[in-house]
Amino acid sequence: MKARDGHDERDLSAFVRVRGAREHNLKDVDVDIPRDALVVFTGVSGSGKSSLAFGTLYAEAQRRYFESVAPYARRLIDQVGVPAVDAIDGLPPAVALQQQRGTPGTRSSVGSVTTLSSLLRMLYSRAGHYPPHQPMLFAEDFSPNTAQGACPTCHGLGHVYEVTEQSMVPDDSLSIRERAIAAWPPAWQGQNLRDILVTLGYDVDTPWRDLPRKDRDWILFTDEQPTVPVYAGFTPAETRAALRRKMEPSYQGTFMGARRYVLHTFATTQSALMKKRASRYMVGSVCPTCHGKRLKPEALSVTFAGHDIGALTRLPLDRLAEVLAPAAAGSLTPGSASSVRSRDTSRLDTAQRVAAGGSAHAASPDVRRTRELSEEKRIAAQRITQEVLARVETLRALGLGYLSLDRSAPTLSPGELQRLRLATQIRSNLFGVVYVLDEPSAGLHPADAEALLDALHALKRAGNSLFVVEHDLDVMRQADWLVDVGPDAGEQGGRVLYSGPPDGLRSVSASHTARYLFADPALATARQPRAPSGWLRLEGVTRNNLRDVDADVPLGVLTAVTGVSGSGKSSLVSQALIDLVSAHLGHEPPADDDEAGGDAMPSATVASALTAGRLGGDIARVRRLVRVDQKPIGRTPRSNLATYTGLFDPVRKLFAATPAARKRHYDAGRFSFNVAKGRCPTCEGEGFVSVELLFMPSVYAPCPTCHGARYNEKTLEVHWNGRSIADVLGMTVDEAHDFFADEPTVQRPLALLRLIGLGYLRLGQPATELSGGEAQRIKLATELQRAQRGQTLYVLDEPTTGLHPSDVDKLMVQLHALVDAGNTVVVIEHEMRVVAGSDWVIDLGPDAGDRGGQLVACGTPQEVALSTTSRTAPYLQRAIGGAAAPGRKTTGTSPTRARN
Repeated sequence: MKARDGHDERDLSAFVRVRGAREHNLKDVDVDIPRDALVVFTGVSGSGKSSLAFGTLYAEAQRRYFESVAPYARRLIDQVGVPAVDAIDGLPPAVALQQQRGTPGTRSSVGSVTTLSSLLRMLYSRAGHYPPHQPMLFAEDFSPNTAQGACPTCHGLGHVYEVTEQSMVPDDSLSIRERAIAAWPPAWQGQNLRDILVTLGYDVDTPWRDLPRKDRDWILFTDEQPTVPVYAGFTPAETRAALRRKMEPSYQGTFMGARRYVLHTFATTQSALMKKRASRYMVGSVCPTCHGKRLKPEALSVTFAGHDIGALTRLPLDRLAEVLAPAAAGSLTPGSASSVRSRDTSRLDTAQRVAAGGSAHAASPDVRRTRELSEEKRIAAQRITQEVLARVETLRALGLGYLSLDRSAPTLSPGELQRLRLATQIRSNLFGVVYVLDEPSAGLHPADAEALLDALHALKRAGNSLFVVEHDLDVMRQADWLVDVGPDAGEQGGRVLYSGPPDGLRSVSASHTARYLFADPALATARQPRAPSGWLRLEGVTRNNLRDVDADVPLGVLTAVTGVSGSGKSSLVSQALIDLVSAHLGHEPPADDDEAGGDAMPSATVASALTAGRLGGDIARVRRLVRVDQKPIGRTPRSNLATYTGLFDPVRKLFAATPAARKRHYDAGRFSFNVAKGRCPTCEGEGFVSVELLFMPSVYAPCPTCHGARYNEKTLEVHWNGRSIADVLGMTVDEAHDFFADEPTVQRPLALLRLIGLGYLRLGQPATELSGGEAQRIKLATELQRAQRGQTLYVLDEPTTGLHPSDVDKLMVQLHALVDAGNTVVVIEHEMRVVAGSDWVIDLGPDAGDRGGQLVACGTPQEVALSTTSRTAPYLQRAIGGAAAPGRKTTGTSPTRARN
């Protein structure tokens, strides 16, 4: 369709014209989109808006650009492929800023993402103050990720790890037979090691604490690996008798000390679960050589403005800008110390210097020597620091001044990561480019979203176009142009309902977006908040920017935890609350997937060690903890919606029970594409083959044998109600819901997936194609299948990420249903409609980083909306239509308080 603002043929040159777009579910779409404008693509989840913005427009822009690149270079670039479209006219070069999927490596940091670390390394190499007689170091010598820069003790990790008796034997009142050595493997392998000790003559029935020190040390710490006969099931007396008579043993067993087992398992296992288990027994401590700064001593001996590079990268960006400002102004003149002293940089008190990692006594003389620079060093310092400050100012304008350069990338939210990349683009000063952004407001507090919009408008003023896929209603209202795709998801979507200025969408009755964009908050149905059935008390919580914080979490209600980005929400809920409740329930926190990515250190152990605090209150009322996060449900295309939710198991049993399958003696395993007997031998169950075209994008073609069906011909001959197993995997959730209407075991998970807005997904949709929000909702649907016994604590981190407002309503129905079943739900959330619809609000802040980490307000949404100190309150008041109840304190009825 053509744009609906009445433009005539004369101004078509200012538009990107798309004709015949058929990518994914797009239905031969024609649309005109203006350049040099902020264009927002909207629509329900799965409607096709990303297929239009990224799969069509960005893909074609990239393809055209790469046509100008040398064929050899094209072979080295990951290309997105050729979109299914007839023609696109007027399309400028494009840059994509998508939400990053997966977890960045632990060595990745804010400094590396923004490339600011490279500039600081050059600064210290060229303009740093060196101790007498030390040769100049190269920039690489200041990187903890290089062999020449890393601390030789911790290898650039900043922490060292050891396995202690206390970590391996947590309860020394138990005997070895009673599994006192918790670090040993469970099941048969652990029994094997205990039987070997019996053969070796060790006492396995005396409490550990009563064993001789010599015996305990050998069992735990020996590197010896003796092989001895094992008499399985024999008592110690029977074993001794069998050894005297030289009876034939059950087998020969090889001993491995507990510490050796832990270290060997952590270093060699490919199982994330085994690696996490081993990490529980590894105690982390700050490296004694580099004191956590990760660099070799020679690099840390070089200073600039009184800081070594490790201390400088620990400063918040706001403070970093103050420290480098004199050098950028050219105040560091040769031999002149006094002329460059600023009050902020020269009068660091002892506590500040120690906190920054420096010496308590040596800073002042060092500052003087550092500022007595040669003319060559002064010019180099001024040039580099000016560039650093320019980039830092862009980050601060985006509300990221609370971050430090050494902040690990895995600890950042997707929204923070995208803003870091956006800042890099703002500094690039490109002109005439289309920036295609994927939900840039995701994970942002409304106050932070305002800074984001300022940045987007700055890019537009610089002569660029912005094509933004977005669900945030405020971003839509700020847009110059809306492209609404729908009306629904999957096969029921894929059409452009409207393309034009925002106000014009009001008259499009088929648009789900219009119902929310032009709704009056004051007309929303008010909910009466539930009363808590009890309280969980967190006391003295210290983690990241939380300092000795007390907080009460109500039980039996839906609680929303709010605050600006970096205020401490995740530290309080996703880390401290999870850690403390897990410890009380007697199990480790729900597993992260970091270890599966090959991390070089036991991050789970370090994370747990960083949480200080106590748990009290009505903890007996919590019997189970469920964390529903946005991590992928699988790392390969073989993991999909059907396999993860478990609904594929009953489906395969239905096929195995057909007369044709029974006649051929096919079991349920025959209908798995991961099993050799059922899958296609050519593609091994993948359904496609990759065709390498050298410098052109690789083409994924349907398998020439099974034509994408994944299964071999014999398996596909078996039908259930007229459909093959491959046909079932190709169904959407909505289609499968109707197809399996009479099968309750399949129907229940399908019904739940539909209820939370995932009816458009195919059952065989690979996990690698799912967004973080989709993965989280699939996990929630899987959890909802369980029988509800109540007294479960559910913790969700921004569950509305990637959701259209209509899908948010569906999600809220399910969350309230969990509470009605006697459970407690805690969500970290920025969507004010969700916060307004919750029973209780805990607001952190008032700002981010060191200026956050405090409990600002708590109470019902109406109470918190009246707070005069909360940055959330004005937005919450608008979401509830100005209906905040007067005369109530924002501290509510809980005894929550924060000591800072």
